[in-house]
Amino acid sequence: MLREHLFIPGMGETTGRAFRDKLAMRRRARSAGIPCPDFVHVLNEEAIREWTARVAPPWVMKPRGQAAAIGIKKLHTTDELWRAIDGTGDLFAEYVLEQFIPGDVYHVDSIAFDRKVRFAVASRYSTPPMAVAHEGGIFATRTLHPAHPLSMALLASNANVLQSFGLVRGASHTEFIHAQSGEWYFLETSARVGGAYIVDVVEAATGLNLWREWARVEIAGEDGSYEPPVIRDHCGGIVLSLARQEQPDMSAYTDPEITVRVRKSHHAGLIVTSPDAERVEQLISDYTRRFYTDFHASAPPPERALD
Repeated sequence: MLREHLFIPGMGETTGRAFRDKLAMRRRARSAGIPCPDFVHVLNEEAIREWTARVAPPWVMKPRGQAAAIGIKKLHTTDELWRAIDGTGDLFAEYVLEQFIPGDVYHVDSIAFDRKVRFAVASRYSTPPMAVAHEGGIFATRTLHPAHPLSMALLASNANVLQSFGLVRGASHTEFIHAQSGEWYFLETSARVGGAYIVDVVEAATGLNLWREWARVEIAGEDGSYEPPVIRDHCGGIVLSLARQEQPDMSAYTDPEITVRVRKSHHAGLIVTSPDAERVEQLISDYTRRFYTDFHASAPPPERALD
């Protein structure tokens, strides 16, 4: 909005919607031929009834403008669906309804400049973020080695999404789902860095700080140039949990691969890095199991982002 008001070159409001509005993401992906879950706008009752007759439950109703899993509802019957729609009051058009596709969720974190991806790293969530938010689990993700076949495929898909959606320059966090059927689907994207300390995981693994590089490409602007720093090919991962203790004692975790200890009230979190991808995967699995015993607590997800 500021760019358009001040006539500053770069992405305007219409382009920006494709990176924030989940309905705009779906429509942009469909028009670009990018596979994504089937969807319908929560607007016309007849269209919704036709869609639910064609698409088997469960379904997911998402606020169009909220980030992460905030405000998302998983619905199993038409009665649940219409109660959820009625519960939105006059704001029903602010939601999109889509097919729930079970599978593994991956993310790609990128820096783009001059409409080209200049840096990207692919990662895999241990548990889909929506399941963590709604079922009270532990958040964990780890980067894939650049030479991993899945990494190369995800980076190509990510570049296609960002090119099709029109990201001029900046950071992006994009998610894909590998369905149990074996098919790949675009889940969502953004023109921002990822949350949940993903920035710190990427920096631990590659040496590149996404916030810093985002600032560099914005400063370079339309007429400048940008080259990312030299990247190291390590693997990184994080285990993060709400904690029963206000200040959890993580002193029992002493592995030399630990590079960051998350210091936040009622949170326990460790970031690890190693040139050995299998070692990172082993540590993430081991720490997840131990966190459930040592620290884990859960809380219902918020309906809207906290002020």
